[in-house]
Amino acid sequence: MLLLVFLWMLVIILVYLLLIIFFPVMREPEIRAGNRVEESAPPENREEIEYQVEGDAVRGWLYLPERKTKLAPCVILSHGFGGTKDALLERYAFQFNEAGYAALTYDYRHFGESDGEPRQFFSATKQEEDLRGAISYARDRKEIDCKRIVLWGTSAAGGYGLVIAAEDPTIAGVIAQCPALDKDIDGKVALEREGWRFFLKLFVHAQRDRGRGRLGLSPHYIPIVGMPGETAMLTAPGAYEGYQDILLNSPTFQNRVCAQVLFTGQGENPSLFAAHVRCPTLILACEKDILVSMESVDKVAKIMGDRCRVITYPIDHFDIYQEEDFEHAVDDMLAFIAGIV
Repeated sequence: MLLLVFLWMLVIILVYLLLIIFFPVMREPEIRAGNRVEESAPPENREEIEYQVEGDAVRGWLYLPERKTKLAPCVILSHGFGGTKDALLERYAFQFNEAGYAALTYDYRHFGESDGEPRQFFSATKQEEDLRGAISYARDRKEIDCKRIVLWGTSAAGGYGLVIAAEDPTIAGVIAQCPALDKDIDGKVALEREGWRFFLKLFVHAQRDRGRGRLGLSPHYIPIVGMPGETAMLTAPGAYEGYQDILLNSPTFQNRVCAQVLFTGQGENPSLFAAHVRCPTLILACEKDILVSMESVDKVAKIMGDRCRVITYPIDHFDIYQEEDFEHAVDDMLAFIAGIV
């Protein structure tokens, strides 16, 4: 009997290896890309920086304001899912600089110019460690006031600031832009939008990538963003166009991610940390957002009470990065920062 069970287990393992890991018909989905643009000459106030996290170099840019008569508050900016620092964060850094604040942007490990293998491996837990490293780096800079550090995160990174501030009472403030704040609620929204068949397909790709990793083989990738009906992590209506406008043309952004993101990407649920955040928090929410839920924003705001201010805009997830909507959001951020630092 035990021999029969063993043989059946062996057959299952062989089928798994053949069909999931090695089956030649199961190829990587088509990965759409944008038209690459070369990076322009770096601005004079931008300094290349580097710090270590778990033996890997995290590379970023530090922007120091022209007025250096006293220590500057610093805004640390964390980009969203798959993004790189050269895609959109510099526009925000310039705005903070003009207001007299330092700004620090960085590439997560496995992405952009930072170290980390395999490339394009997403883990929210690791990215939160990268943010902790950025905070330590900023506090060690003689130009920066270590007691006036504000954490800014957008989209998938919108909740990172809450997680860190809950454990670090010296953080001066948190800004969460169109943030993912409750993975359970946002996951239900995605499931209702995409259906079980979509996630079953992603699950098979994730198993292939994880299996190949266990055997020391090259990663199996899927696109970060695609059109509705395609195989990609994000296929909501308007998502591809949104990424195309703000990310796909950047010099280092790659529209692919290790498929095992389905298993490794979750990390902590920011809403569970909200009650422990003592610093002022600003949430900028998009009322027409189809990627993250307003329900999760309301949940966190209710938990935090007077420590949290929510500003809503009648726009979708990607509008807030562009034109007048970008300007309105930045004005609200600057007013918030001026009131806490």
